[in-house]
Amino acid sequence: MFISSYMNHDPVVIHPNTLIADARNILLNNKFRHLPVVDENLKLVGMVTDRDIRSAFPSSVAAVISASERKQEVDRVSKTPVKNIMSLKLATLRPESTLDDALLLLDSQSVGALPVVDEAGKLVGIFSIRDLLRAYSAIFGLAEKGSQLLVVADDGSSDIMGRIVGALEKNSINFTRIVRMEKAMRIFVRVQTANIKMVQKAMDGAGLKLCYV
Repeated sequence: MFISSYMNHDPVVIHPNTLIADARNILLNNKFRHLPVVDENLKLVGMVTDRDIRSAFPSSVAAVISASERKQEVDRVSKTPVKNIMSLKLATLRPESTLDDALLLLDSQSVGALPVVDEAGKLVGIFSIRDLLRAYSAIFGLAEKGSQLLVVADDGSSDIMGRIVGALEKNSINFTRIVRMEKAMRIFVRVQTANIKMVQKAMDGAGLKLCYV
């Protein structure tokens, strides 16, 4: 599954000479945390986050400067271009990156979003943790109406997946996903029925056990 199916294809962008105050307003008004910085050809040149902007302004609890000095400093920072504070060393994704690629990169970089660029470095989207959650929710059928996720104990047999599928099909129980987690000794099955007793009977008939904890 590629991130291009879930990324934001039209992210809000700013330019290197955008003032910090304007960037802050964009973030606040849109409830964003990340703003890609691009040049006139939409080539990615940096990234500004809400943390970058907060760090640029003087602390409200600082006691070493007077109120007037703090106001002067706030005015100075507000009129400073984002090129002075933006991150230059960026981890990026490509449209053909997979969800696994995105998950590993978001985790290793400890960031909430990653810019997506093409071969020429032109920004074509942005992919966030929220997009990742939405993607995996769709893949595992989390929001599917009438579906339930059940857990089958994994007895370690080589044919257990076939036995589960056979039992479900034999009893006309629709299912959409089946995932085996060998280390946990559990198999997760998403079924399209509210009749759990029927599923229980089907599993019993195949010598399988549903787990409830």
